[in-house]
Amino acid sequence: MYDYLVVGTGLFGAVFAQQMKAAGKSVLMVDKRPHIGGNVYTEQMEGIHVHTYGAHIFHTNDQRVWDYITQFATFNRFTNSPVANYHGELYSLPFNMHTFNRMWGVVTPQEAAAKIEEQRRAAGITQPHNLEEQAISLVGTDIYEKLIKGYTEKQWGRPCQELPAFIIKRLPVRLTFDNNYFNARYQGIPMGGYTRMVEHMLKGIEVRLNTDYLAHKAELDALAHTVVYTGAIDAYFDYQLGALEYRSVRFETEVLDMPNFQGNAAVNYTDRETPWTRIIEHKWFEFGLDDNGNEQPKTVISREYSSEWKPGDEPYYPVNNERNAALYNEYKKLAAQEKNVIFGGRLGEYKYYDMDAVIASALALCDRVKGEVQT
Repeated sequence: MYDYLVVGTGLFGAVFAQQMKAAGKSVLMVDKRPHIGGNVYTEQMEGIHVHTYGAHIFHTNDQRVWDYITQFATFNRFTNSPVANYHGELYSLPFNMHTFNRMWGVVTPQEAAAKIEEQRRAAGITQPHNLEEQAISLVGTDIYEKLIKGYTEKQWGRPCQELPAFIIKRLPVRLTFDNNYFNARYQGIPMGGYTRMVEHMLKGIEVRLNTDYLAHKAELDALAHTVVYTGAIDAYFDYQLGALEYRSVRFETEVLDMPNFQGNAAVNYTDRETPWTRIIEHKWFEFGLDDNGNEQPKTVISREYSSEWKPGDEPYYPVNNERNAALYNEYKKLAAQEKNVIFGGRLGEYKYYDMDAVIASALALCDRVKGEVQT
């Protein structure tokens, strides 16, 4: 009999399992995939750590999270500086003085701010009601049309006028020449890949892969006092209230017999006509070097295609609208009635989480659980 059965070996489950093991509890982990790590899983191809489920760049301002995760990996100094490709025109992301100079020929922050204000006023936007209006109020019409509209509509599968304004409020806009996408004190990629990091976290913990928890729920539940479930909350209840909506992502990954394809880890294709949203060139997350510090003669790229989620696909991004918020709240009520089951993580809470927020949430859960045990 185990103290905890943790369903899912992604970051939330891995943090919880590691902390409980360290506290002297017995833990069994199961995962329906053939590998650990959830969506942060990385696999080696041609000596390159490939982010199988999309680019994962760690960044945080949370000192506790940073101190915790760096026990299990040394992080490099990778800085996220994506590039936007609009019909062959290249622009810096996040939107900064490089972008504004390329777009309008402006040189000073004052000129850039004046241009944005001029276009915002021309659009007549005072209170943004949707993503399109929010974007124009932030960066003007030109940048919206070239660098936001097509990419966003591919990403979400909906016109920008139908998307809520808050989706784009976290978009970095800077009147400086800073190309660093994240304003975070700590940022980087674990050297040796995320899979190695998670392996270190799960050292000494029993893990059963290729195990579908929901297909064997009764027998697995019988093995532990408490279940920590990190899968999709609606799937747990067999979609009895209806399915929550997600956006999914499909990847086309290929090895190229060349040392350099695009010269950057991430290039976003912002026109509507290009079917993929971006191309990731994985070697640049670790500066083109393998684990031994050698330059790699080949490269690996992944094209990303956004799509509407359907059963059988991997759910990636919750579709945050009123319908889904209301439906999730109903599932949350059902979850509260489940005895000895804790729901957590991106899918368990139907919430978009950055990696540091997932870790912080799992650590907070561990604090609560430890406190309850002590009392």
